[in-house]
Amino acid sequence: MKQDFLNPKERLGSFYRNGDQAPNILFITVDMISADCYHKDRPLSQVINTPNIDTIAQEGTSFSNAFTPSPLCGPARAAMFTGMHPPYLSNGERTPVGMKVDLELEDTIFQDYLKRIGYTLKHTGKCHVGIEKFIRTFGENIHAWDRWGPPTEDDDRYLAYLANMGVKLPRYRRELRGLQIDKMSPANSFGGWIEQSDGEDFPLEAHYSVFLAKLAIEQIKAAKIQSPNKPIFSQIDFFDPHQPYSIPSGLEARYEQIRSVIVPPSSFEPFDENDPNRNKTYDLYKQYWGMYDEELVKDYIACHLLQVEVVDHAIGHMVRYLKEEGMWDDMAVVFSADHGDMNGRLAMADKGSYFQPDIYRVPLYVKAPKSLEIQVKDSDVLVSSIDLAPTIIGFAGISTPDAMEGDDLTKIMTGGERRELTQVYQTGVHVGTNYGFAFQVVINGQQLFYGYNVTTGYEELYDVNVDEQNNLFELPEYMEHKAFIVEKAAALLQSDPRWSGYWASYRLHNARYLPINDSDMQMLKPL
Repeated sequence: MKQDFLNPKERLGSFYRNGDQAPNILFITVDMISADCYHKDRPLSQVINTPNIDTIAQEGTSFSNAFTPSPLCGPARAAMFTGMHPPYLSNGERTPVGMKVDLELEDTIFQDYLKRIGYTLKHTGKCHVGIEKFIRTFGENIHAWDRWGPPTEDDDRYLAYLANMGVKLPRYRRELRGLQIDKMSPANSFGGWIEQSDGEDFPLEAHYSVFLAKLAIEQIKAAKIQSPNKPIFSQIDFFDPHQPYSIPSGLEARYEQIRSVIVPPSSFEPFDENDPNRNKTYDLYKQYWGMYDEELVKDYIACHLLQVEVVDHAIGHMVRYLKEEGMWDDMAVVFSADHGDMNGRLAMADKGSYFQPDIYRVPLYVKAPKSLEIQVKDSDVLVSSIDLAPTIIGFAGISTPDAMEGDDLTKIMTGGERRELTQVYQTGVHVGTNYGFAFQVVINGQQLFYGYNVTTGYEELYDVNVDEQNNLFELPEYMEHKAFIVEKAAALLQSDPRWSGYWASYRLHNARYLPINDSDMQMLKPL
């Protein structure tokens, strides 16, 4: 075991490396994907066609019980890259002034370790954690955009790509729109089908996701020229299938095929304004999205699946290139997402600041180099996005640094056990401002997701292993477990100073379930 430092001159950032293995590594993420698209227990997972993503799953290990600690783009990515719970809880576009929204230059991300031991780093697509940190790590020739949506009209390389194909910029041929509260006036766009700006069909190969995949291939080619003896780390972050959708031409028949089998979620229904137990945060999001029409919900779901198929086509370009170059077998490949999508449930799209488990669940497939003997092909062990960083650097022989809370998932893949996972899920600022925390707990063999909303005290409890999640907390058979859940929450919130802010209000909302003592409720008191 050899000790090294991220900053050798000042002996800062200590880490240990075991051996000199350095396989090429490919890290692929998509943005906001519904479990409908990949989870084996969801009916639509049997409808979608993703042969290239499936290749990664089939040749690696599938983790069917993976969750992100935050359902928002920026914080979720910060958790992936640092291997820790995110240091902020909102995306920069929506956050009031004075709140942290980006990684700092002094923050350590897993790519820093790969760079230190000699990897050539390449990136294309969305970063959304602060461009300064990314440039410092990846280098000034990086292709990364730090915004929630892709820069299709101001990405010079994409514009040149279209020009070389003789294709004009896209516009909507048919656009899906939600409705405002009057249920007549158009509101937010969900995107839809695109055409060229002159009305001609927009070809699949001209799609931005396909461009990103081909750019990633060109970057790998460049890396082999720049440093032929160095290992390559290639990271590609797709915006798709995040809405607004952009479905290119040629998929009309496929759309009809998918839409014909879609049944709107049973939870798709108007909220009852007279229900005293409802969470008004959901009211806000339902009004924001304006999904009042079941036909719109079917279109939204069909577009979501189609957009994933577009991404799969793009990934196919990379898989074929790597196989043709003889790089695939010895390469480590990780596929995941930043967070999930409601996909019509509760009459909502997208994600938000609440605790529906579908927006926390993510796909996770890990294909190890062929030199690593994998014993477990499918795992239902609870894992997290914070495990991605230690797993990826683990392929390069780097031991998980002390600061990382995640664990190297190859332990599970090779028949071992991961270290105990303490995972706290948090909300922050999105369409609504709703701070809160959540955790998972098993009661009578049932895997449950418990969430607490700080401002209102509203509590949520869901079975994560069912298609339709409804709040179980008010049901008598679950209320009898409330004391047990409160006890678990109290222990969790007092176990780490990062969660102490939630403890201040939690102990008041649940005072009747906690022991009375003479402690100072201010938590801190001057002497």
